[in-house]
Amino acid sequence: MMKFLLLSVSVALLEFVCEASPPNFIILFADDTGFGDLGCYGHPSSLTPNLDRLATDGLRFTDFYSASPLCSPSRASLLTGRYPARSGIYPNVFDVGSIGGLPLNETTIAEVLKPMGYATALVGKWHLGVGANGMFLPTKQGFDQFLGIPYAHNMGPCHNLTCFPPDVKCTGFCEDENVQVPLMGNDVILQQPVDLLTLERTYRDSATKFITAAAKKRQPFFLFHSSQHTHGPQYAGVGAAGRSLRGPFGDALLEFDQTVGDILATLEKTGVSNNTLVFFTSDNGPSLSAQSYGGNSGLLKCGKGTTYDGGMREPAIAYWPGVIEPGVTHELASTLDLLPTITKLAGAKLPQVQLDGVDMASILFNHTRSPRETMMFYPTTPPQQHGLFAVRWGKYKAHYYTSGSEFSDHSPNPDCPPSAKVKSHDPPLVFDLEADPSENFPLTSDDTPDLLALVEKIKSVKEEFEATMEFGESQILKGADVELQPCCNPQCSPKPTCCHC
Repeated sequence: MMKFLLLSVSVALLEFVCEASPPNFIILFADDTGFGDLGCYGHPSSLTPNLDRLATDGLRFTDFYSASPLCSPSRASLLTGRYPARSGIYPNVFDVGSIGGLPLNETTIAEVLKPMGYATALVGKWHLGVGANGMFLPTKQGFDQFLGIPYAHNMGPCHNLTCFPPDVKCTGFCEDENVQVPLMGNDVILQQPVDLLTLERTYRDSATKFITAAAKKRQPFFLFHSSQHTHGPQYAGVGAAGRSLRGPFGDALLEFDQTVGDILATLEKTGVSNNTLVFFTSDNGPSLSAQSYGGNSGLLKCGKGTTYDGGMREPAIAYWPGVIEPGVTHELASTLDLLPTITKLAGAKLPQVQLDGVDMASILFNHTRSPRETMMFYPTTPPQQHGLFAVRWGKYKAHYYTSGSEFSDHSPNPDCPPSAKVKSHDPPLVFDLEADPSENFPLTSDDTPDLLALVEKIKSVKEEFEATMEFGESQILKGADVELQPCCNPQCSPKPTCCHC
């Protein structure tokens, strides 16, 4: 009875808050940060006090998934609430000079909120295409403001850049054949190459100024803070460099955490904290190929680039003081669910397309069952080649195909590196993720007498979903044009080295 009363009070409070004034939304999106990287998820040497505070005072998820193990498709699915195959965001990721981008007929969270009077801003990484005349940039996809890098910061010559003070050069994989990595403000290049030592502070200042301006005007806002951290090469400025126990990765993670702290402080200072839903998660699993310079998937199997849980199961925290009760949820949820949830809370209209996300308000505000029963796992390669690699239904996950990835190289598990080629499983490998979250021990008919019936059930779920899937035209297979690479001096020669300002 008491639990029912508490839930009733929570629902009533939520309705009162939303009716009084539209809620604000902040998505804090990390890059290549794994399930085991945060202090609140068990890492012994990560320094993440502000994210840990969110977990203590908010709702921490244990079974939260991105929709892809790579960043371009993962970001597309978060913003649209649709599996990336529907939008044509495959295979792999956009190039610096990609001809395609997130199709303009796709509806983003920002475009859902704009008609409701929301101010919208994207600070940080985009990686959903630039295109001719910047046609795919965030300002063409519902965002009033964009400050950031249009793709990953290693997609240019970065060994000549300073990643840590006073002058420690960047290490790791860089794409030296491209133009210098630009920092853009809307559709204008502000720096080329970007100054990595001041980048996070620049992002932090932009985010807090946006919040302050919207709060002063009493305008509801949506901030998508999409950090470059903790993607390689790791970098950090004076306030974080050398301060963690975990080396370059730990310093980069700490600098992102400091931004989280400044954003929370700004919400409190402007008086809008109690009317703002803050949601933190990551785009995909950790880059195990970078070894200690990469992230950590904890007890989960493999990492970035794979459809094992280490590639797509992410840390996630929902925080809304006075509205979301602190706790831990084991319910199934996904980045796909952010658009439907935010749309409902804002009183906006859902896009009239096939959505794959569900409203997770029941988890956030009532700590009850999730409406999501399944999660689908597509590979990074063209989905038509094999179809779904895996399906999660409830606590069970069935692998129809498995494969390693270059991003999970150097893992001691032989199933993770690229030498583990695509392998078909008929019948599928089935795991009980509650008993075996590391996906080490496939179920057998000896320990699971009803295994055959379980396999048939998951097969029917898979077939039902696949009947609804229409693959969009691949935007990435449209190719790339060097003339589309962002250049602050487009008439200069010779390219790409002359693009410097």
